[in-house]
Amino acid sequence: MRKKRRKESWFKYSMSVLHLWLGLLSSVVIFIVCITGSIYTFKNKIIDFYNYDKVYVSAENKPFLALDSIQAIFKEKELNISHVNLPYQANKSIIVSYESFDSLKAGSYYVNPYSGKILGSGDYSLNNFFSIILSLHRSLLIKNIGRDIVGVSILIFAFMLLSGFVLWLPKKWKQLKNVLNVKWKAKFKKINNDIHVVFGFYFLIPLIFISITGLYVSYPWVKSGLIVAMGGNPVLTANADEDTTKELSDNFARLLAEMLEKENEKESMKGEPEISLDSILNLANKELNYKAITSISLPNSEEPRYVVKKINRENWLRALLPDVISFDKKGNLKSVDLFKNKPLHKQFVEISLPLHTGEIMGWPSLIFYFIATIIGWLLPVTGFIIWWKKNL
Repeated sequence: MRKKRRKESWFKYSMSVLHLWLGLLSSVVIFIVCITGSIYTFKNKIIDFYNYDKVYVSAENKPFLALDSIQAIFKEKELNISHVNLPYQANKSIIVSYESFDSLKAGSYYVNPYSGKILGSGDYSLNNFFSIILSLHRSLLIKNIGRDIVGVSILIFAFMLLSGFVLWLPKKWKQLKNVLNVKWKAKFKKINNDIHVVFGFYFLIPLIFISITGLYVSYPWVKSGLIVAMGGNPVLTANADEDTTKELSDNFARLLAEMLEKENEKESMKGEPEISLDSILNLANKELNYKAITSISLPNSEEPRYVVKKINRENWLRALLPDVISFDKKGNLKSVDLFKNKPLHKQFVEISLPLHTGEIMGWPSLIFYFIATIIGWLLPVTGFIIWWKKNL
């Protein structure tokens, strides 16, 4: 442990010592978490590319084939459609989930949206690889205690970022220029130090945000704290106050009422002919009048309604925000659940995962998160080199 420098404040000295030793303690875990995060960021894009011949089609200057026609093609093969996913882009396939008439077979096919040709099932053999990457990211492949090790390391990383900012602050503002640029023509030791300091500063906020959303997924007390900060009630209810108890009671009452309503629908709609898929899509587009990725879940034994989800990008950030609408079998509107109308804490709960993975704004945020996670695993590497060079 180094000695306190002359004129160095005790606060800055403490930050320096903690930054060093906590960094060394957590460096390996942070390196693994960040590098697996940078890989997992592109999971869906990599799987789409792996299935390129099925996912992508030649864009044509005409509308998609009617969903009723696609449904007829599946019925000829004795398959009932259970779910349809319609792309935003003109050069991507429709994904159709199905179940055989005898309920012995189920799966999904990619379908050409212009011809209705079934292109086949996707190859998801890479899912095993990404499952390992995700387990490494969440728990280091260590059951039980691994998740806690990762959680504590992320907490340390968040502290490291803040303490690094304290150490980054120049004594005089005229020295600011010296800590904002990497001197690429200098010797390796100086370049390594600049990468650690400069990029740590530039990516301070994104990395803290990624860390907090990661802790949100890992720890109920973090989830509870964030929800309370946004105006909601605690997730942990062991010592729930009156407001929390009332909200839980109200939520249960609403859920119960909805369940009873759906059970009544099942009985009243028995034997009734279902409205067509194209009619449902037209009704949904009238209520949610914007072009978007759209998914339609058809009624089944558990859910008597058509449920349509559209990913709304009609906002200044172009973020992917879900709007959900449902209809009964006759096409009567039953519910409209718009993202913009939800309170802040419920909005955050709904998009917390894409906020953490970088999928929230599509390609721009994916690329930005990828760069941020690269910086994230570079920080412990460059920090270790700084410490190693000083102790040679």
